[in-house]
Amino acid sequence: MLALTAAVIGGASYFASWDLGLPDGASLIWKGSGVGLLAVHAALKARTLDGWLLCAVMTAGAAGDVLLGPLGPVGGGLAFLIGHLIAIWLYLRNRRPQTTLSQRLLAILLVPAGVAIAVLLVPQAARAGVGVYALGLSLMAATAWVSRFPRRLTGIGALMFLASDLFIFARMGPLAGRAWVGYAIWGLYFAGQLLIVLGVTRTLARGRAPADRPL
Repeated sequence: MLALTAAVIGGASYFASWDLGLPDGASLIWKGSGVGLLAVHAALKARTLDGWLLCAVMTAGAAGDVLLGPLGPVGGGLAFLIGHLIAIWLYLRNRRPQTTLSQRLLAILLVPAGVAIAVLLVPQAARAGVGVYALGLSLMAATAWVSRFPRRLTGIGALMFLASDLFIFARMGPLAGRAWVGYAIWGLYFAGQLLIVLGVTRTLARGRAPADRPL
C-alpha cells in the first residue's frame, strides 16, 4: 500500500515540476516515479505469471516516460510499444468467458479506429511509425476491454491511455501549441495506468483462474 500511495503522490504531483525549472535529470526522475512505483506495487502483489506480466507492463511504461527525454519519441515509443505487447499477452491470457455483442463490437472497432485517428492527426512523414505504434496501442485497449479484469478500472484505464496518446499525436498537428493539451496527456495517462494496476491486482488477489497458470 505504501508503494501505491507513493506512486499516486509522484504521478499526481508531476504537474508541479513543470514550472520549477528543474534540471533534466531531476525532472525525468520525477516523471518516472509515478509509473515506476506502480511497477513496484505490482511486483509486491505478484504471485503468478500474470502478476509479473503486469509488473513488466508498468516497468516498460516507466522506461518510456524516462526515455522520451534523452531518446525522443522513437526510443520512448519503443519502450511503450513493448509494454503494450506484454499487456496484450496478459489480457489474452485472461479473456472474459462471455462478452455481449456490443462489447465485442467495441473491441473490434477500437483497433481500426485508433490507428486511423492516430495516422490522420500527424504529419505525413510520421504516419508509418505512428501507425505501427497505434496498432499495438489500440490492440492493448481492445484486449483489455474483453479481458476478465473489471472494465470500470482496467478497461477504462486502457481507453484513457489510448486517449492520452491520441492527444500526443494531435499535439503534432491540429492541437499544436495548445497549453492545456499537456495536462490532458499526463492526466489521462497516469490515471489510466493507475486504474489498470488497480483492476488487475485486485482481480488476481481474489484467486487463481485457469488463465493464471504459467504457459
